[in-house]
Amino acid sequence: MFNKIMKRGQKKPSKSEAAEPPPVAAAAAAPNVSAAPQPLLSLATIQNPGVVEVLPMLRDVAVPDRHVVFIRKVLVCCFFFDFSDTMKSAREKEIKRQTLAELVDIVQSGSCKLNEIMQEDMIKMISMNVFRCLPPAPHDGAEGGDPEEDDMFMDPAWPHLQLVYELLLRYVVSPDTDTKLAKRFIDHLFVTKLLELFDSEDMREREYLKTIVHRIYGRFMVHRPLIRNEINNILYRFIFETERYNGICELLEILGSIINGFALPMKEEHKLFLVRVLIPMHKPKSITTYHQQLSYCITQFVDKDYRLSDTVIRGVLKYWPLTNCGKEVLFLGELEEILEITQSAEFQRCMVPLFRQIGRSLNSPHFQVAERALFWWNNEHIVALIAEHRHVVLPIIFDALEKNIRSHWNQAINGLSANVRRMFQEMDAELFDECQRQHAAKEAMAGKLEEQRLSTWKRLEEVAARTMGLV
Repeated sequence: MFNKIMKRGQKKPSKSEAAEPPPVAAAAAAPNVSAAPQPLLSLATIQNPGVVEVLPMLRDVAVPDRHVVFIRKVLVCCFFFDFSDTMKSAREKEIKRQTLAELVDIVQSGSCKLNEIMQEDMIKMISMNVFRCLPPAPHDGAEGGDPEEDDMFMDPAWPHLQLVYELLLRYVVSPDTDTKLAKRFIDHLFVTKLLELFDSEDMREREYLKTIVHRIYGRFMVHRPLIRNEINNILYRFIFETERYNGICELLEILGSIINGFALPMKEEHKLFLVRVLIPMHKPKSITTYHQQLSYCITQFVDKDYRLSDTVIRGVLKYWPLTNCGKEVLFLGELEEILEITQSAEFQRCMVPLFRQIGRSLNSPHFQVAERALFWWNNEHIVALIAEHRHVVLPIIFDALEKNIRSHWNQAINGLSANVRRMFQEMDAELFDECQRQHAAKEAMAGKLEEQRLSTWKRLEEVAARTMGLV
């Protein structure tokens, strides 16, 4: 009987009994058994549902579940849509837009602390959205297209792209972002690809890129040499190969801020950048589209180290336009800005080639060129430099002034030239009289040479006529 009772006690339990372990045993074993920590969910491990799902707002989710919901929201933002058809997938597009807007708010407000995996997956999603093949420019192969006359390109995907860029910007500038951690995701490759996007046809995208790259340069010290080198490479290709790039203005604006922060004494690599990149930027035909930003960069260099003014002035003279009057007016304005911060010693080294060119500009038949050159005498600092070195400057430009007064077709140029001439006369009457005598002697000699030339041609014509038997 006892054996039967024991056999019944050893009977196998039913399936329903086996699914639930005895609570006492489980409770007893809990203190002695450490459960293996489950890896946090990421884009690499999450199961893709294949559809754009509507998810609850992150603030409405319990704290332990926020990581999973955040990753699922990032996954929603990895879906891409055809924006050529506004009605296609309209619901899914709106879900993605709202999700991106929520992510921007989360990062901007700091309402949810992002762990390493959340940050990494967010940057992966941003990369998937912005790093793409840019559409070919509509004016590829055309020469000298004026961007102001071209229709402005508007990327149809901008409603999503703008939020993606805003998310990246908020992440970069957020005080909660640890740059030591973030540089693992915003690495050299990421920054290089970001700079390549400056060739985008969409001006709105280039504006966002300009702000983001500038912020990255400010916060991520490790990327500073890379950003400078990559911008150098882009500008090199523009100057010597393509002469076409959409983001030149924006890149030069970034450089203007970078140059403004250079420490003194200036490094040799920065001076080489001025000589090898910025000064040759005067060569392309499209300089009118970016000259303002270029002039600011160069002026910043001279403002930092006035000894560079001679190098800059000679460099600009090297690329002086011969037939483009609009470009020549820009160059005259730029040189005036540089001369305003030029010291006497540097002016002395470059004044001869400089005023030889100014003499040619004074005699330009294009009245705007001549007028812009004559306006230099309205600048007190330039007049002071000229007055100090008048014994060199006046003999160079005296003939040009006399020619303008006597024969320039524009009356305004006649009057301005007479004012400059009077200024020199009041400055140094003795020197002025000497230049006037030399000018009269040159004209007399030129008259004699002209008479000799006419006489020679007359004799040749007579000899030719006799030879042909016409006399």
